Parts: sequence; C-alpha cells; structure tokens
Amino acid sequence: MCFGYDGDAALRESLEKQGASRRGLLRGAAVGAAGLTALSAGTGVANAAGKGEKNKAGGNRKKQVPEGKISIQLYTLRAAMTDPASVDTVLTRLAQYAYPRVERAGLYHYTAAQMKARLDELGIWASSSHDGISASTSAMNKKFDDANTLGQKYIVVPYLNSDKLSDWQSWAEQMNTEAYAAKRRGLRYGYHNHAHEFTIDLGGGKTPWDVLQKELDPRLVHLEVDLYWAYTAGVNRGEADPLKFANQVIRQARQDVRQFHVKDRSAADGGDMCDLGTGVIDFTKIFRQHTVEEYIVENDTPDVSPLTSAAVGKLYLEHTDY
Repeated sequence: MCFGYDGDAALRESLEKQGASRRGLLRGAAVGAAGLTALSAGTGVANAAGKGEKNKAGGNRKKQVPEGKISIQLYTLRAAMTDPASVDTVLTRLAQYAYPRVERAGLYHYTAAQMKARLDELGIWASSSHDGISASTSAMNKKFDDANTLGQKYIVVPYLNSDKLSDWQSWAEQMNTEAYAAKRRGLRYGYHNHAHEFTIDLGGGKTPWDVLQKELDPRLVHLEVDLYWAYTAGVNRGEADPLKFANQVIRQARQDVRQFHVKDRSAADGGDMCDLGTGVIDFTKIFRQHTVEEYIVENDTPDVSPLTSAAVGKLYLEHTDY
C-alpha cells in the first residue's frame, strides 16, 4: 500500500481475473526464498562485490548512493504522525538521522507554508510529493501551488487501477496534460508503479504498463520506479528471475526513470515488505546499472517501528557499496 492505496489488493484482483493458481504464487515465494539463501551465502546485497573501475591497487572501486540523493516517503511514518506534535517529532528525528530530503504524501496538519518553514528549520527539503490525478483545474492548481510553496522538484501520481483499456488511455492523456502544466510551473511530473500494471490483462495480452509506455509523453512524464513492486510483478508473472525483470522494466522504459522507491521484499509471509537489507532484493545489481536523481526509502509495513525503519533505511543506503 502506498499513500492509502492498496497495491496488494490490486495485484490479487488482477491475478484472480487471470485465474492464477495458488501453486503459481507459491512458486513465486520459492524464488524469494532462493534469493534469501544466496544472501546468507554471501552473494546478496550486503556482500555483493562491485564491478566498478579498477583502482591503482587492482581492487574494485565501489560506488555508494550519494547521501544528498537519499529521501524517504513519509507514508512510511504515517502511524507515528497522528497529530501536530507527533508530526514535528518525526520530522525532528529524520533531521537527526541526517535525511536531506523527504517525499510528501499529504501535509500532515500543516499548511504548505508552515511545513516549508519547519523543514527549513530542520535542514530538510520536501523535494517530491505523491498527488493523484486532479478532478478539476482548480484542484490541479492547488497541488501545484503547494508544491511550488515547498520548493519541490517533483510531483508524482501514486496509484491508478482499472481493468478497462479506456481508463488507462484516458489517464495517460490527462497525465500528459497535467505534466505540461506542471512543467510551466517548474515541476517534473511522474508516475509511480505498483505490480498490477504488469499483470492486468486489458485484452489481447495488453497490460496497463504497455498503455503507459505507449501513451505517456517521455518529454513530459518521468517514472518513479518502485523496486519492490517491479520485483513483485516479476514474481507474479512467473518470471524465472524477478530481479532481471525489474531491471528490464527500468532499462526498456521510454520515459526517464528519475526516482526509485527502495523497498525490500521478505522471503517469508508471502513476500511482504521489510526493512532495507533484510530481504531478498539485491539492490546493488540495480544501482550498478541505473543511476537516478533520488533514492527514496519506503516500507509500508515497518518491521519494528516507523522511525526504526527510517533509521535502518538511511543507514542501508548510505553504507551500501555497489
């Protein structure tokens, strides 16, 4: 689930409509378990050897995620942001964890100006937000006004779901229109995927992702690829290598991939989300091949507590060599 949208339910519905068997889902879980076995054997994320340039001593020159590009989707922390006082506590903790950026999913009892003032005090930039397609021109202008007030660079559509081809075509057209308006306001306009875009059959084997790839104008709309959901789509499509599938999604996209949601997948519990570095996704293999402008920590279901998940995610990204 991202910002109140149930990606798991959307994925289940798409698979049920395809007549997916429980055996297929269990096969997906087995793929995840194999990944965890590799991790424990020293070939996974924490111990992956870099394939960077050779240094003078003959070793591998590894890269790290630039600290200034690390962010967190505030939806991760929603359970700890229930009133104005708790919101301020969370934002203060994020500053203490040295998060330079956040991605909004709402305004959390603040006005845009109030949130900008508080984040400025803490040295945090609200660089991005999740905002749905607008129902009216006035609503669109309001979300752009808020984004401009906060000094954002990005505004991202977090979720769409339908099994009708016409809906996806209409949404793509509206996103192009909004993206043009956003560009005039100095904003980059993006789309955030879940897994169901790759598993819904709109007829003739065409998926929503096919429609978005064809219809979204790459001059106006970029992608914020959620790595958990891209990997999970690979699992539920029966791909032999879900990580390879996720890499293909990024590499073959017509639109620029400017942002990642970095979210890990557990080998247990049907592949639920888990804290970064504790799951089966080898992010190093993705980071080596694709450079983006933001690496956004997210965990819809924190393992311990939202703030612990935030701290673990920050440490993982800033100390992961690739």
